Amino acid sequence: MLISKLLRKNTSPARIAGFLLSNLIGLAIIVGGLQFYEDASSLFTSDDSFVKNDFLVVNKRVTSANTWERGSTDFNADEITDLKKQPWVRDVGEFSSADYRVMASVDQGGRGMSTLLFFESIPDDFVDVASSDWGFHEGDETVPLIISKDYLTLYNFGFANSAGLPQMSESIMSGIPLRLTLTSDDGTRRKTLQGRIVGYSNRLNTILVPRTFMEWSNRELGSVKGASPSRLIVDVSSPGDIAIKDYLDAHGLEVAGDKSGSSASYLLKVVVGIVLAVGVVITLLSFFILLLSMSLLMEKNRDKLHSLLMLGCPVKDVAAPYIRIVVVVSLVAYVCAVVCGELLRHSYIKALEGLGATTGGWWFAPAVGLALTLVMTGVNVWSVRKRVVSAFR
Repeated sequence: MLISKLLRKNTSPARIAGFLLSNLIGLAIIVGGLQFYEDASSLFTSDDSFVKNDFLVVNKRVTSANTWERGSTDFNADEITDLKKQPWVRDVGEFSSADYRVMASVDQGGRGMSTLLFFESIPDDFVDVASSDWGFHEGDETVPLIISKDYLTLYNFGFANSAGLPQMSESIMSGIPLRLTLTSDDGTRRKTLQGRIVGYSNRLNTILVPRTFMEWSNRELGSVKGASPSRLIVDVSSPGDIAIKDYLDAHGLEVAGDKSGSSASYLLKVVVGIVLAVGVVITLLSFFILLLSMSLLMEKNRDKLHSLLMLGCPVKDVAAPYIRIVVVVSLVAYVCAVVCGELLRHSYIKALEGLGATTGGWWFAPAVGLALTLVMTGVNVWSVRKRVVSAFR
């Protein structure tokens, strides 16, 4: 107690208050920025559980009615290789199409309906479906399907009303067996299988089947070998990046589906990154303020420190008053920053939920703030101990 009173005599409350305020501001910006990103990011990311938000479906623009005759909408090997070389591309998958006719039939309540369909497939790595639901082996009687949610919407609010058929939810539609009749172009080969819808996609405007089924069925019923893909699915590192748009425009490519979510998500990341950078800079400045304050204070008390150590006082007892200041002030700044972050979250949470956001939990941002506080406190404690030991020499 006497050592503490002796060494705290030259303590500058203004410097300590300066550290407390700057550290509070920096941590509050970091905690608030991270939490806002956690809460708001769901507004700009797809709720599609089968295709990740950073996958883009790319195709060539159709510029005239006879484009298909020249085959110019297909991607050749050089174009795919060039796309893979782009710095923002992590992987590229090719769409493959059914080279045969597909007829789907449904019998419900004594009423039947049939329609022509088309199948496409992509590499299984791009489809996030449980392996037990997604797969096909030669000899299987059932084919799993993923269809666009738009198709179900068109049926419920367009076709069903006009045809006097009942509307169906996703779960009901998934439970209805589909009879698939696959016929070669020349009509000489035919396969009959059952189809089962295992999911609905917001971002893939197609009817998706497993790649193994597509390879088997094209081999059994198809006529064209090695057809080039007309669409690609691209795994990108940062959807919405301006470099992606520039490349697509320069090569006459376009992205299928709504791209506003990806652009907004990228913009949100940039803005939050800038905010966090400002918070980190302020927090680091506060760290150096406290480090400098402790150094000046200990320099003023250097003779006292030397005398206490020469009298046999343990290093930990001599350093304890300074360490106590560092720990207490850092924890107070952290607690106040978390309170400020919670108040900020309370001010916007209802608005985000009203927009349909799925808000995150209140733990990640405070955990990051605590980790940063512990690191800065540990470095300051180590610096204090080092200066006390140096005063003995």
